[in-house]
This record gives sequence, structure tokens and C-alpha cells, in this order.
Amino acid sequence: AGWTALGLALAFVAGTAALMALAPRLLISAFLDTQAPRNAATLGFALAFVRIAALFQLVDGAQAALSNMLRGVQDSRVPMAMAMIGYWGIGAPTGLALGFLTPLGGSGLWIGLAVGLTAVALMLFVRWRGKIRAGFWRKEIA
Repeated sequence: AGWTALGLALAFVAGTAALMALAPRLLISAFLDTQAPRNAATLGFALAFVRIAALFQLVDGAQAALSNMLRGVQDSRVPMAMAMIGYWGIGAPTGLALGFLTPLGGSGLWIGLAVGLTAVALMLFVRWRGKIRAGFWRKEIA
């Protein structure tokens, strides 16, 4: 059931991420007149952010599904610690460094958020695989 949940979540977010990556102007046009010359600078920022958000979408979907998969087998304390490490120990410092110490600016902040989410997703995936290998379901049956 867990693998199915992860597969379905990734399939859905892959579709939305593809839309974000392949048609960012279409999405932005719902909020901004993309043809107006006065919006050129804003459009440039928005295009960069939406492309980063496409990656963000993929890893956020993965970490959300994995977190809930682990919660489903009564494992929530370690995943919470993993989330804190990923968001505050990896993502926030990376975003702050890229956003304020490089010319990336706002894109750097978004990249940092995506890095943090990726770290959490990877840690949760490793935790899930460990649970599978340890045979967590055997304890439920016995």
C-alpha cells in the first residue's frame, strides 16, 4: 500500500510539475499580464521561480507521501526529526546562503527550500526502505 501511495503521489505531482516546467507563462498569465512591457522584470522573476517550483513540487510530493507512509506504520518521531534536520539544518541555511551571499537572490531562497525538501524526501525514503527490509509488517501479524 505504501509503494502504491508513493507511486500515485509521484504520478500526480509529475503531471503538475511538467505543467509548471513546460508552460510557466500560461500559469503566470492568470495573475499577471505577460504581454505588458511594464511587467517584464516581474515576469522574469516569476518564470525563474515557477521553474524552481516545478522541482519543488516533485520532492514535496515525495516527502509528503513518504511521511504519511511512515505515519501509517506508527513511525512519526524519527521522521519529525528528519524533517527538522532537512528544513532547518539543510534547507534554511542553503536558501539563506544562496539568497543573500550569491547573485541568485530570490531564486537562491527557492533553491534552498527545494534542497531541504529533497534532503527530507531522501531521508524518509531510506527510513521506509529500512522498515521494509526489517519486515515491520511481520510484527503486526505475530
